[in-house]
Amino acid sequence: MAQRRRRLLDVGMILEAALALIDEHGRLTMGELAGRLGSSASSIYHHVSGRAEIVELIRERLATQVDLPPLDGTDWAAQVTAWMHSYRRGLAAHPNLIPLLIGQTMTAGAALEGYDRVAALLAAAGCPADEVVLWVTVLDSYAVGAALELASPVDVWRSEGGRTPVLDAAVQAGPRGEARADAAFDLGLAAILTGMQQRLAGLPVPDRAD
Repeated sequence: MAQRRRRLLDVGMILEAALALIDEHGRLTMGELAGRLGSSASSIYHHVSGRAEIVELIRERLATQVDLPPLDGTDWAAQVTAWMHSYRRGLAAHPNLIPLLIGQTMTAGAALEGYDRVAALLAAAGCPADEVVLWVTVLDSYAVGAALELASPVDVWRSEGGRTPVLDAAVQAGPRGEARADAAFDLGLAAILTGMQQRLAGLPVPDRAD
């Protein structure tokens, strides 16, 4: 029976079981994964090198579901906006996965391609070479935080005794739950892109060879 299980095990099954464990428990160990699969850790190692590779393969799979900027000459800010929305949705579907993703160096091809597209958009818009990775980091950090925000309770703030009247009034006036998280994401992203555009507009135009 053990040999039959080893023959039936494949990478796709391993990734599905691993992601289910992460979604449910926020962690991934080879022992728990083997138990989930009804197999042994040694059988899993026939297909993957270990936990780090599993996490990276999950990243690769999720990255293929994120819409890449087309680099078709349309407005770079609009393309970045579309990418950020798609990226946030992908991350928000698996919030427990986020700490594992940010805890190791990224090597997944599809994920790197998304960042390369954004870097290309920023470079074409006139962003200095030494600032491209900084802005990519800003966007990435914002998408990650915004994705985690969707896992927040419906009521993030609750005060008693009337000690925070301004905050209480603001909470009452604003949306709640997912609607609040979505509106906050759109507002913050617009502010980031406006800041980027203003900064780029103030930079000297580089000399271009004919």
